[in-house]
Amino acid sequence: MSQVLDTAPPAPAHPDAPPDDDPAALAARYGLTVSGARPSLPAYVRELWARRHFITAFATARLTAQYSQAKLGQVWQVATPLLNAAVYYFIFGVLMGTKHGVPDYVPFLVTGVFVWTFTQSSIMAGTRAISGSLGLVRALHFPRAALPVSYALQQLQQLLFSMAALIVILLCFGVPVGVSWLLALPALALQFVFNAGVAMIMARLGAKTPDIAQLMPFVLRTWMYVSGVMWSIDRVLSAHQDMPHVVLLALECNPATVYIDLMRFALIDSFHASQLPHHAWPLAIGWALLAGVGGFIYFWKAEETYGRG
Repeated sequence: MSQVLDTAPPAPAHPDAPPDDDPAALAARYGLTVSGARPSLPAYVRELWARRHFITAFATARLTAQYSQAKLGQVWQVATPLLNAAVYYFIFGVLMGTKHGVPDYVPFLVTGVFVWTFTQSSIMAGTRAISGSLGLVRALHFPRAALPVSYALQQLQQLLFSMAALIVILLCFGVPVGVSWLLALPALALQFVFNAGVAMIMARLGAKTPDIAQLMPFVLRTWMYVSGVMWSIDRVLSAHQDMPHVVLLALECNPATVYIDLMRFALIDSFHASQLPHHAWPLAIGWALLAGVGGFIYFWKAEETYGRG
């Protein structure tokens, strides 16, 4: 017997149904989104704020574990910058004579070393924030800016821990406690925003080119030497008025110099306002906004690329 085959044409597809070979239309129809896609800037800010407790806990945990293998433990948080200050005092203060003409040179030097170490460590940690945390980045979904921000927060916590030793040094060398010490709080807040912004810039660069981490110590060392950590920029500028104007301007507007001198002005009674760079507070605010906001946007623009490749 012959069989009759059903040759009726298939029912026509619904006019609104996407074709089977159009994945983008299918994803849109069923509410699917690209995994790891970059959110909008306001949404990214909200996500980062929602992770604020993680950022704080992560920074604190890293700070606690930093010297866990050393016998002296957390003592190294204070001992390291103090040893650096002692070396700089011998080389620059004694051998090169930079202490001459600088009142309260030891408090001047130690304050500069502590504040500079905050910036240096934040930038170095930020450079490795993504490249050194690929396991965390690839395993969990969170705004990647949390990493460089938490690294900068870790360095701020370390600085605050070390400030107890700095206060003892100031008092031992006869620096009186004054109301101006309160100015250290806004100066540190502005410096933290600046450091976090630069850390985010370096985190993006370091994620793409890990070799930058090997270059940064040389860049930061050069930056330190021109930032007045061991010598008074005010005295140098007064003695070398014949230098090109662009050099004078670069030395005076150097963000590291601005934050270091603001802390010296706040803590050291013999460091007068006349020794500050011109428009020091507007410069500090401007650098914080430029680095903080600019660095955040620069980092956010590459959000979907971190941990890939």
